[in-house]
Amino acid sequence: MNLAWKTFVRFDAPDYSQEGIKNFRNFVTDEMLRKMFLAGHYQLFVAIDGGKYVGMLSLREKKHISLLFVDEQYHRNGVGSALIKFVSKYAKEEEGLNCLTVNSSPYAVDFYRTRGFKDLGPETEADGIRFTPMELKL
Repeated sequence: MNLAWKTFVRFDAPDYSQEGIKNFRNFVTDEMLRKMFLAGHYQLFVAIDGGKYVGMLSLREKKHISLLFVDEQYHRNGVGSALIKFVSKYAKEEEGLNCLTVNSSPYAVDFYRTRGFKDLGPETEADGIRFTPMELKL
C-alpha cells in the first residue's frame, strides 16, 4: 500500500480536495481493507523488478479495478499496460467475466481510454474523491 500512497500523493492528490486525500489515505491504511484482501474480496497483482514492487493492481470482487499504481520511475514503460493485459486475460479465462470496471482518477482517464476502456458516465465526486466510471469489454 506504500506504493499506492506514494504514487497517489505525487500524481493524483493535486486533483483532490483535502477531504479526498484524507479519505484515500484512510482507505489504503485501513485494517478492514487488509482483512478484505485476506478474505479474498480483493485480489492483488504486482509487477516486480529485481525484487522491488514497481506496479500493483487490485481487483475488488474479481471485476472492479480498485487500485492501479505504478512507481514513478517506471511510468511510460508498459508496467500499467502489462498489468491490465494480465488481469484482463485472468478475468476472462479464469473468472469467466466479459468486462472489467474502474473508477478512474482524473490523472488516469486517458491511460484507461487508450487501453480500450469506455466512459460509463461523467466525472463524479464522492467523499472528495473525483472519478470517471469506466468499463473494458473483454
